[in-house]
Amino acid sequence: MPTQLYVSLQGDDCIRRFTLDAPTGKLAPLDPVAVPGGPAPMAVDPTGKFLHVGRRGVCEVSSFRIDPHTGDLIPIGTAPLDAEPCYLGMDRQGRFLFSAYYAAGKAAVHPINNDGAIGTPPIEWLDTATGAHALQTDPSNRFAFVPHIAGNGPNAIFQYRFDAPTGRLTPNTPARLTPPEPVGPRHFCFHPLRDIVYFSNEQGCSVTAYALNSAAGTLSAFQTVSTLPDDFDGDNTCAQIHMTPSGRMLFAPNRGHNSLACFTVDPNTGTLTPTDRIATEPVPRAFGIDPSGHFLYAAGLESGRLAAYHIDADSGTLYHLETYNVGSTPMWVTILSRP
Repeated sequence: MPTQLYVSLQGDDCIRRFTLDAPTGKLAPLDPVAVPGGPAPMAVDPTGKFLHVGRRGVCEVSSFRIDPHTGDLIPIGTAPLDAEPCYLGMDRQGRFLFSAYYAAGKAAVHPINNDGAIGTPPIEWLDTATGAHALQTDPSNRFAFVPHIAGNGPNAIFQYRFDAPTGRLTPNTPARLTPPEPVGPRHFCFHPLRDIVYFSNEQGCSVTAYALNSAAGTLSAFQTVSTLPDDFDGDNTCAQIHMTPSGRMLFAPNRGHNSLACFTVDPNTGTLTPTDRIATEPVPRAFGIDPSGHFLYAAGLESGRLAAYHIDADSGTLYHLETYNVGSTPMWVTILSRP
């Protein structure tokens, strides 16, 4: 199957599909997939065989089988939810679907059925706090984290133990980590080679690097770096965060400054060095990096366009390639490559 790029369009009730040309990064449009009810967060299982999408307008999650030859999405199941999901993810074995609920202050774990579809009822429907924005397990699949933004949330990362056989979450010790400033941790990604986790800070307009204690499943911060230039004086918030598969570059978008903050990553210490801030489409909430680590695609929530960039392998900066019209209110960008 050629590399596929999927964009959920909450305003158009569909998922747009593109093939991605691996040598050039060029996108070719395919027929969209109708997904009524405001599709937003998406998650693909570790095998690349199934895609799940949260439908925020109707409070449901729908599951699709991904055709191994064409990348077509075949509906296989839908489950109702008690609230509107802002995030979906999967455990490392693909047996459970995670979800977070900003307004409801919840986090959930759903089983995955034998056919790959979401199962119901949820195994966990946890009270966390308002502003819950993500849920992922660490590479060992034994620990989980739920970040909460500041202002509308407690400005904290909740730390859990995850039981991979049952899908159960129990509070770790300590149960939460609170940054000293109201930075508002929102999304996070793991270093592919080191016990380090990077969080984008929504209100702090920054990225914080945390050392992960792989035995205890707890975090300790060792660096925070701004995503903004020193002379910026305006409203801004951060959103998603992604790292290249090599672990050499990291990116975080600025909503307000409307740019992509670029960082190189020290291979020995994991510390970040800002290298550039590239102007991009208005309100870059969602973006994705292709599996080769050569290309980045950023969606403008307000513009309805998708900007494609080449990632410089040495400097980590971005070079604009092309901009594509995708549709109304792009909420998530997922890129998948299967042999």
